[in-house]
This record gives sequence, structure tokens and C-alpha cells, in this order.
Amino acid sequence: MRYTQGGKPVTTFTVAVNNRRQIDGQWQDETTWFRVTCWDRLAETTNQFLKRGRQVMVVGRISASAYISSRDNQPRASLELTAREVKFLGNRDDQPGDVEFSGGFSGNSQPVEEEEDLPF
Repeated sequence: MRYTQGGKPVTTFTVAVNNRRQIDGQWQDETTWFRVTCWDRLAETTNQFLKRGRQVMVVGRISASAYISSRDNQPRASLELTAREVKFLGNRDDQPGDVEFSGGFSGNSQPVEEEEDLPF
């Protein structure tokens, strides 16, 4: 978790959405990555309970952007979700965890600079 210059808490994490479809008789797995940003109280509670591999459902506002990768100078796309609600469905051991958090996003919040490259 980080804080904006104005002191607002922000938590950012990525979520993989896996889809399986049949192409020419063969099943193909496709993974779509989303960068999720949580603000204020939702950022604090998500930061406290979210662990790698935990299944979550995220409700929020989606946006897409394009950029040039600093690593290989190639164009990339980014799917981003500003969370209104995060529901913990279970962890990587498939133990149910049915805990739900919600929070709001204030449109006047300052964006936080990202220090890491996206995983895609």
C-alpha cells in the first residue's frame, strides 16, 4: 500500500482472468490481466487481507490504455480497473473466504506513479 501526496491510501494489484475456448478442435487457455487499484478504506482492507493466489471478484470502472515498453520499446496495452468492491472468494488452497469489502473512489485523487512494469 502507498499513499498519494495528499495522504490517500492506494493499493494496486493484478488479477488474472482465465478463459478456455476451443479452436480447431483443441482447447486453448487464454489469460487476460487486469491492474486493479483500490482507494481509501478499500485500499487498507484489501492490503490487509489480499494474498497471492487468493480468488477475488472485483467490481469497478474499467479503462484501457496503451504505452511503449521501456524494456523492449514495443507497444503494449493495459487494462485497468478502479475497484468499488472487492470480494474474497477463497485462497489458493480453495478454502472459502467469503469476505466482502467496498469503498468509493474520489475523482479528485492524485494518480500514483507506477514503479514496476506491467506483467504483460
